[in-house]
Amino acid sequence: MLKTSDILDEKDKRIRAKNTDVEFPLKKEEKKLIHDMLEHLYFSQIEEKAKKYNLRPGMGLAAPQVGLNKNFFVVCHEEKENTFKNYVLINPKLISHSEELIYSSGGEGCLSVNRDIEGIVPRYARVTFEGYDENGKKIKYRAREELSIAFQHEMDHLQGILFYDHIDPKDPFKNAEFMREI
Repeated sequence: MLKTSDILDEKDKRIRAKNTDVEFPLKKEEKKLIHDMLEHLYFSQIEEKAKKYNLRPGMGLAAPQVGLNKNFFVVCHEEKENTFKNYVLINPKLISHSEELIYSSGGEGCLSVNRDIEGIVPRYARVTFEGYDENGKKIKYRAREELSIAFQHEMDHLQGILFYDHIDPKDPFKNAEFMREI
């Protein structure tokens, strides 16, 4: 299992580095990393496991956050209480999005950013991504609301972007009236 210390801090240059597409078939190490990333996220959302392993709650991780500059991310989404769905997107592409913008009422956080940052991060309310699963099969995911935010957040990591790059430092709550808070 990944430890908190395995997740790179925002100051590490690999967080902002260029990432390359994944080649298929996946290497054994890449498959294990995907499993370990999902396990970490799952345990981080279960209170007793998070305490036991000293994990900060997280919903998604991108490969650059664990030191591998490849284009893939994973999301572990709690669909209803204690029921989780795992998403793996390799070489993802955003193929469509809504015009409606939303933002998270509690702000966004990141397992690579170990400080609180206030402000609005504009995100599309609905997105569709295409990519590949671990076996190289083409997949498509449509996501709404919280899951849409998570996908966009992780996709940003693949482009060397951190959530706070979207926040206007002079006016952190700029244009809130034009977006829906969730």
